[in-house]
Order: sequence, then C-alpha cells, then structure tokens
Amino acid sequence: MPLTDTAARAAKPRSKPFKLSDSGGLYLLVQPNGTKSWRLAYRWAGKQKALALGIYPSTSLAKAREGRDSARRLIAEGTDPSIQKRRDKIAAKSSAAATFKSIAIEHLNNRRHTLTPLYADQILRRLEADIFPALGSRPIADIDAPELLAVLRKIEQRGVLEQAKRLRQTCGQIFRFAIVTGRAQHDPSAALKGALKPKGRPRHHTPMAREDLPAFLRALDSYDGDPRTAIALRLTVLTMVRTTEMRAARWDEFENMGGREPLWRIPAARMKARAEHLVPLSRQAIATLDELGSLPGAKSEGFLFPSPSREGCMSNNTMLFGLYRLGFHGRATVHGFRGVASTLLNEAGFHPDWIERQLAHDERDEVRASYNAAQYLPGRRGMLQWWSDWLDEVKATGRVAMLTREAAE
Repeated sequence: MPLTDTAARAAKPRSKPFKLSDSGGLYLLVQPNGTKSWRLAYRWAGKQKALALGIYPSTSLAKAREGRDSARRLIAEGTDPSIQKRRDKIAAKSSAAATFKSIAIEHLNNRRHTLTPLYADQILRRLEADIFPALGSRPIADIDAPELLAVLRKIEQRGVLEQAKRLRQTCGQIFRFAIVTGRAQHDPSAALKGALKPKGRPRHHTPMAREDLPAFLRALDSYDGDPRTAIALRLTVLTMVRTTEMRAARWDEFENMGGREPLWRIPAARMKARAEHLVPLSRQAIATLDELGSLPGAKSEGFLFPSPSREGCMSNNTMLFGLYRLGFHGRATVHGFRGVASTLLNEAGFHPDWIERQLAHDERDEVRASYNAAQYLPGRRGMLQWWSDWLDEVKATGRVAMLTREAAE
C-alpha cells in the first residue's frame, strides 16, 4: 500500500532504523535520532543499491516520487542513477567555481598570442573597471541578459557608448568560450543586440587644418609641460606612426643611429596588422631622439617614454592632453596627423604605395605583408626626409606652401 504524507509525518523513531515503503522501490528511512530520509532501492549490474533522494519533510513525498521516476528512467536508458547523481554534483561544483572573472581571464590568456600586449592589457583593464566589480564573482552559467544589460547601462550613463558596445562584444566572446568548454549553456549578450543606445554618427580622427600647422609646430617648440610629451608629439608627426606604436617604443628597436640609414624596427607584436614595420628616420627624427636621450634617466627603463603606470609606458591619452594644452582641443587628434601627412604627401606627388606602406595600413595577404615590411624603403626614406624638411620650412616661414620635389620612382 502506498505511503501517505500523514503516515510519514506521524512516524516516530525507534531504537533501530526502520523503513516505511511507498511504491516502485521508494521508501522512507527513519533513524533513531528522528531523521527521515528518502531512499530508492534498485538493482544495478546484479547488485542491490540505494539512492538517496532527500530529507523529509524538506523533500516532500511528491518530490521523492518525482526523483524515483527520474531515476527509473535513467535505469531504463542504461544509466546508473547513483553515478549520474555524482556527475551532477561534480558539474554543479565546477559550475559554481566557473566564475565570470575566471573564465574571462582564461579566455584572454587563450587569445594573447593573437593580440598585441597593449591591446590585451586594455581589454583586461576595461573588464576590471566595468564588468568584474558586478559580475566577476558570479557563476558564469547563472548570468542572464537583464543582469548583463544593467551593468552595460551604467557604462552608457557615463556617455561612453562605444565602450559599452565593445564590452558587450567582449562579454559575448567570453560567454561563447564558456559554452564550448562546457561551463555555460547560453550567451546572454546575444539577446542584447539592439538593446544598447546607438553610438550615433561615427566620429573620425580629426586631422589638423593645414593652416594651423605653423602655429602648432612653433607652439610645440615652446611647450611648457613635460618635455617628453612634446618630443612624443614631434616624433609622431615626423614618423607617421600610430599613438600606440609611439608611446610603447623601446630604445632597443632603433638601429644604426649613427650611420647613414638609421631605422626604427617596430616588432610585429606591437603593430595593428601583426607584421613588423620599418620606419626610416630623418635627420630631424634623429635629433629629436638625441634630445630625448639627453633627459635625466631617459634610457633607464627601456621605454622611450617610461611611466609608473601598469603598462610601464606613457598612457594612451598623454599626447592628446598635450594637444589640448597647446590649444588644439577639438581642432585635432594625434591620430589625425597621419591623415594630414597622407594628404600633403599625395598632393606633393609621392608614390601612393610609399605613403600606404609608411602608414603601415593592414596588408591582408600574410606573404605579401612579410615581403612589404621593407618594400619601398629607399623611396620612403627620401619621402620622410622631404617631409621633415618641409615641416621645418613651414615652421620657419609660417606658410603652408608646397615645396618642389623630384618625384623619383
């Protein structure tokens, strides 16, 4: 006769454990101390076994019967329910230990060989600042779309819409990594597509107006802030490199400084296109580097522009704030100098391939990119020397007039 809840509740302990049977092998085991626990008796591989299904009354009779039926289905499918229960406990424990932060760091370390060190550190800093405080200690499998959206909304409220979008993408990569490694079942970031505020019309890197060049070059010579900032800006203009490539430059990347063909060899790990980039150095660039090297402690840290920051080098905004200090807030960006140089050099008649190679624009073909690291090097060397001389002329005369040149191919 099946057990009733009334009989289970009324069962009194005895001097020895005893059972109250229900049906299908389910029974209530009553201990001398009064503890009542559900058990399922079953046979597996010819042996009698018992499966614990919970403590009464926390686990009701109805719940115990559900557990019995689930176990019977596993047996019918050829699975020992005791072994499956052990697996489930291990999986639950693993899931609880698989926090968003631990999975994020594992995912980032797994990708580091495909990222520049600076970019990898930038991703980690963004996660540490905006995501980990709220979600870092949460089991990744438990995070849902509304919870993630609430975190991203706080970033939006600061007005950094592009950063919120990028962090949603980064979180999506982390969730998908957790899915393929068996530690999550879904990617909540996918449900947020279209939920974040649009960033509006794209803002391009503002190039400096050519008529502002004389005033800028003269102001740079009388910069009243840290001289390293002015030197970094000057070298950026002379070499046409990106901000990230300049601020993390190291002294050991420069070759033949006292020879006829000085060169800056930027390693692939620091380049956007992940290919080594060679930068010929003009006389003015060498003089600027000599000026930097003469500053106290200039070569003690390895970086051209050392800083006590986490990265060990000049921060991403130092040069931009230097432009602000010079009076060019909203009128130019550091990256915009690349556009200025490209426009003026094309107008002067230099070969477009020389200019594109000097700008280190992404080369999709890896074999071609490897070959092109040194391609047009003589032409680019002459072009950068012309560019440096032209800038000197602009600063001296205060006029932005094209100088004549021989367009040697």
